[in-house]
Amino acid sequence: MDWKQALKDYENFLRLERGLSNNTIINYALDVKKLESWLEANSIDVNPINISEETLQQFIYDIAKQVNPRSQSRIISGLKGFFSYLIFEDYRKTNPLELIESPNLGRKLPDTLSLEEINLLINSIDLSKPQGERNRAILETLYGCGLRVSELVNLKISDLFFEEGFIKVTGKGDKQRLVPIGAVTEKFISIYRNEIRVHQQIHPLAKDTLFLNRRGKALTRAMIFTIIKRLTETAGIHKNISPHTFRHSFATHLLENGADLRAIQQMLGHESITTTEIYTHVDRRHLTEVINKFHPRK
Repeated sequence: MDWKQALKDYENFLRLERGLSNNTIINYALDVKKLESWLEANSIDVNPINISEETLQQFIYDIAKQVNPRSQSRIISGLKGFFSYLIFEDYRKTNPLELIESPNLGRKLPDTLSLEEINLLINSIDLSKPQGERNRAILETLYGCGLRVSELVNLKISDLFFEEGFIKVTGKGDKQRLVPIGAVTEKFISIYRNEIRVHQQIHPLAKDTLFLNRRGKALTRAMIFTIIKRLTETAGIHKNISPHTFRHSFATHLLENGADLRAIQQMLGHESITTTEIYTHVDRRHLTEVINKFHPRK
């Protein structure tokens, strides 16, 4: 079995058996391709079945000189998954990365925006242009519903259940969840949909897609990043803001205002509560206030 065939089979496994999204599969494949490229560059003739632990240790040693610890950790994790798949399919008996440890990263706290900064960004939108109403609706949806950027660009009109107060979101691995939508977010989506989108010439494949570009097609992830970057510059906010910053802010502000962590987990679509628990580290001052207010031994 050569590397290309092994990688193709692995991608099919991730897609069909694990139900992972295309973006996740691409990232896993990149880790394997990095290893394959390194082997070629160093004229090392091994295949996925007979590659040794020593060879992989040398690869990790070399890659550590080129990338930061977080990227190094991700590559190790991705390769461990690849070799675990080979064991699962009985191509190998052992995982050559089993004894290789990832670097200690600590826990990175997410960047957040204050409510004032979010309002400043939204108020920086030029509503005299048709895309202004769209961009306002996009930011309100990112912050109001805590969506991932992929979930936003894939949001359908048929996913909007305003009368019931929910939107249906398709998340990682095509898993669907219902997310409550507030009156403010619903208002600005409706303005965009009824006053702007309705006048566009829409591509046949995007008839049900909510947010469209000027050509009537679905927006890309890259375009959402560009929109936010430009608004950040216009608003004069000196932070590295991405679509995910709004998701972090959504969760942090809910927690600060007393929302239950389990409820936040469901709205974010986290499989594990431990992923959501990172938000308990964002504002320790708030947690102190909770203890002082609610604990009987305050």
